[in-house]
Amino acid sequence: MAKFSIPKLGFLLLCCLAALTEATYMKYKDPKQPLGVRIKDLMRRMTLAEKIGQMTQIERTVATPDAMKNYFIGSVLSGGGSVPAQKATPETWIEMVNTIQKASLSTRLGIPMIYGIDAVHGHNNVYKATIFPHNIGLGVTRDPNLVKRIGEATALEVRATGIPYAFAPCIAVCRDPRWGRCYESYSEDHKIVQMMTEIITGLQGGLPVHSKKGVPFVAGKNKVAACAKHIMWEMEVQQKA
Repeated sequence: MAKFSIPKLGFLLLCCLAALTEATYMKYKDPKQPLGVRIKDLMRRMTLAEKIGQMTQIERTVATPDAMKNYFIGSVLSGGGSVPAQKATPETWIEMVNTIQKASLSTRLGIPMIYGIDAVHGHNNVYKATIFPHNIGLGVTRDPNLVKRIGEATALEVRATGIPYAFAPCIAVCRDPRWGRCYESYSEDHKIVQMMTEIITGLQGGLPVHSKKGVPFVAGKNKVAACAKHIMWEMEVQQKA
């Protein structure tokens, strides 16, 4: 029978421990690694099914824990009127979002989902939230500072329900009143619409002084990611009307 000395046995144990550590260490989970390194590490680990799932967004009503885990869903949304319960409290919203998130984090790679909601004139899906005028009413004020403050208030209330992403603002330039969603447009004048995009700064927060342009940025836990929408589709509809 082969015999091992204490030093040799200790060395073998250290080698096993090092191999185990190497196998479990994932660069993409290490916040000290550069962003590009983390992305490349995650992408090389993902299967085709996981990549497809991460590019998929489903409605809250079908976002069961099993669906999130089995299909590796990347995002969930609440469209207009989609709520967890009638007159749901902020606590109910948070519980729903957390339940969905726990399912995502339990998958093989533990990639968190992102939850988004149509908060287009305040947090309008939520009972007792502050409701502001639609964009057509805000556009006539010609006051970008006002819409920035509305963005700040909306972001605060959205985050209070556990949601980090708002599908706002709508930056369509409505020039045909026959289109049924003109009330979502700030103006038929593109310069006014551009001026009113100051609401994005209210939702996301201002970029740091030396930040690179075009880099995704959300200024802390009281802000949300904004989504300037859905201008290409809306322009197509109006052109064909």
